[in-house]
Amino acid sequence: MVQMRDVWVNWFEGEENGYNVCHFFEWRSEDRVEVLDQVIVIRVSDVLFHFIENDLADLPDYLLKTVHNQSYLRKNMTRVQLDYCFIATDGQRVIAVDTMGYKTPIRKSRLSPRQEQLVFELLEQNELEYFELEMDLEQKEYHLLSPDPLDMQGLTRKERQLKQILYMALDQLFTSGEDAEMKYWYTEWAPDQYSSIQMMSKEEVTDKLYDEIKWGWTEKHHQLCQSLVKGQAFFEKLWDLEHGEGVK
Repeated sequence: MVQMRDVWVNWFEGEENGYNVCHFFEWRSEDRVEVLDQVIVIRVSDVLFHFIENDLADLPDYLLKTVHNQSYLRKNMTRVQLDYCFIATDGQRVIAVDTMGYKTPIRKSRLSPRQEQLVFELLEQNELEYFELEMDLEQKEYHLLSPDPLDMQGLTRKERQLKQILYMALDQLFTSGEDAEMKYWYTEWAPDQYSSIQMMSKEEVTDKLYDEIKWGWTEKHHQLCQSLVKGQAFFEKLWDLEHGEGVK
């Protein structure tokens, strides 16, 4: 078994989409970076890497059996054994995983560029344990609470987080909003379409507003998000955490 020592990890917990497992250059000073004193390194197929990175389903038993009790977290001056923790690479990408004792990849982390390079060097110099996914991948369905990666393409960490807050607020609006309220918010987004919006059904407003806001992140997105979350304690808290200031 091939292992690495002294690996920095910045765990992102409960993330089913890889775009939320931030790369090293997006790590923040307030993130809680830990050190894996020792961690097993495995090689996986492209399909299995995608499965690990972009899902929260159970990992294959044959993989879990191999990595069981092979990794340790450094905590203060002690070593804490982790049930199922490992670094996986498909030869192009690298990800660290800790299941927290379960069978699903609950915590995921990228590595620093230097440590990623060390993984690739290990891959060249050693015969790593190799795993494939012995089942067909199901087509993943995306929605407002689990956005399509295309919706997040090219955005910074802050923009992705704010866009997901906007999506959560829109999901609540789409679920419980009345026709007049829906039309009001669509008009806030597209005031030049006021007349045509008044003639639309609730379903048309929902579809058109989503189609128009899903691309990119602009000042219009920022303003709509800020307005939508105002007065809603839960969303305002998320805004404060990400934006660093109150909703005005």
